[in-house]
Amino acid sequence: MSFRIVRSSKFRHIFGQPLKREQCYDNIRITSNSWDSSFCAVNPKFLAIVIEAAGGGAFMVLPLHKTGRIEPNYPLVSGHRGPVLDIAWCPFNDNIIASGSEDCIVRVWNIPDAGLVRPSTEPLVELIAHQRRVGLVTWHPVANNVLLSAGADLKIYIWNVGTAEILFSINHPDLIWHVCWNWDGTRLVTTCKDKKIRIFDPRSGDMEQEAMGHEGAKPQKAIFLKNGLLFTTGFSRMSERQYALRSEVAIAEPFVLEELDTSNGILSPFYDPDVNLLYLCAKGDSNIRYFEITDEPPFVHYINTYQSSDPQRGAGYMPKRGCDIHQCEIARFYKLHAKGFCEVITFTVPRKSELFQDDLYPDTQADTPAISAEEWAGGKDAEPVLMSLKDGYKPRVQEFKLTKSKSNILDRMPAKSREKSETVPKEKLDEIMEEIRKLKSTILKQEVRIRDLEKKMEESKFSVPESLPEESSKQNQVNNNHHESAEILADEV
Repeated sequence: MSFRIVRSSKFRHIFGQPLKREQCYDNIRITSNSWDSSFCAVNPKFLAIVIEAAGGGAFMVLPLHKTGRIEPNYPLVSGHRGPVLDIAWCPFNDNIIASGSEDCIVRVWNIPDAGLVRPSTEPLVELIAHQRRVGLVTWHPVANNVLLSAGADLKIYIWNVGTAEILFSINHPDLIWHVCWNWDGTRLVTTCKDKKIRIFDPRSGDMEQEAMGHEGAKPQKAIFLKNGLLFTTGFSRMSERQYALRSEVAIAEPFVLEELDTSNGILSPFYDPDVNLLYLCAKGDSNIRYFEITDEPPFVHYINTYQSSDPQRGAGYMPKRGCDIHQCEIARFYKLHAKGFCEVITFTVPRKSELFQDDLYPDTQADTPAISAEEWAGGKDAEPVLMSLKDGYKPRVQEFKLTKSKSNILDRMPAKSREKSETVPKEKLDEIMEEIRKLKSTILKQEVRIRDLEKKMEESKFSVPESLPEESSKQNQVNNNHHESAEILADEV
């Protein structure tokens, strides 16, 4: 690919730099699964990494400040019975993370603010519907507690996590490679094994558009951009890596189609909607390319490439509210190395002034949902809630609320009726107490009789007849039965 000289832009001198090793994360058994996933998710509080674990699937969650060498016995999130294939942090609650696995179940977990002190095996919610492995999970960008999962059973389910119920489902024609919401969560774009790109209405399940994507047989990915465009990555018929820019209204005809190189790694796009920057990285690559998307031709402007000597196993992308605005940091990547090392790479725009840079930090997506899951399911749409980073961002302590879809019938009874059903009548109580007294008297008589029999056996100097032990055994059995009856009646009282 021949890169054009970048026009005048404030992002022309973006500088990528890795942090020192002691500021990174070491001694992590990163998964060796071949599924095409980032295996890493990050937010302003935590770093989550899918790891290699015996006896099922697990991932590690580390507070961002816990850098350096990680203990081998560090507690894990290990409730899955099969390898974990994808993880995603909730955009509105930094303590909530969803995971999809080969065990066909989607689980949602709550991570304490201080991190895990013991292994976590009990999820907040289990979402069970898929019949084959769940390879993709992604949260709605606007509505609270709305989660999408896509599985190898060619099904897309949209869940209300608060009630653990399916809101909508979509039948997909072939194996799904990638799914992405648009800016306000009103449409979905998918890429597929049959090489086609499709746009769906998530609530009705109707397919609005369908077109052939990249011609290569390897997986391709597609994401919505903020300005009504689609950005796709894939391979040509000659196995050359490509990217393309398409209009949402005519996805069949890309107006930008560029070839990158002939590497094998599947390109993963990471998009910053605030300033229209886009980053491309892939497994097996050792570099990260970054571009600026504009409204003028050639639309996709190559800026530069961050290069290193070690290939990546996966990568996590920090939301803008987690970046350091005092250092003019506009992006941060968490790069997984095959040797068990997670490297932190910061991208900054050099500025001499220490004042807040308004042009670098326009209002970004906040950690506040615009609408509830019920409102969105009912047809309401809204733009994402935005926040200013001028005063910085401080993570909040948040609580996840789980609503039971089917409550106990006693919870719906009037208080008076409930008290009546739980009160034992006085006549019944007197009758039970009289039965208990009779049982105690009978038990006492049997105990006296048993002691007499035992005394006779000890005093006897000749062999005891065989019938005597049998009689004693029977009496013991009777005694035990009386004891049990007394205990049952006492419990009823």
